Amino acid sequence: MRRFLTVLLLLALFPAFASDAVKGRLVKTLPLFLDLKGHDAISPSLYDRDAYQVYLRQHPEQRSAIRFDVLWQVENPPDVKFKVRLELRGIGTNSLPHQTTLEQEAKPALFRRWTSLELGGEDYKNFGEVVAWRATVWAGDQMIGEQKSFLW
Repeated sequence: MRRFLTVLLLLALFPAFASDAVKGRLVKTLPLFLDLKGHDAISPSLYDRDAYQVYLRQHPEQRSAIRFDVLWQVENPPDVKFKVRLELRGIGTNSLPHQTTLEQEAKPALFRRWTSLELGGEDYKNFGEVVAWRATVWAGDQMIGEQKSFLW
């Protein structure tokens, strides 16, 4: 019985010593259009938000920006710098392809954290329609989470 408990204790402690890798993941990425006033919805209702997003998708002249809300989490975060990176591919004027990268430093929360990245103003107008995107979360030089659109 004592040998079994010793082996069980060693197996429980082994993952803590075996890896210095940061464990985390990217949970969800929400692309949201913003209207000319900077709103993504008319009211706080999720149904109204989805309906307004359909309206903005059908009326591009009413859009001023696109915002990506990224939900991510880290287990036992070390003292390294975290950043959320968003890579966008799109089709601009004259059917020319465009690619841009948005990046923001972020601090991990106790459980999960939302980070927003926005492409707006003249950059949004010159970029054109977003065709594909990829969101990643980095701990220093190590990528700990990734989520991408279907066309990436």
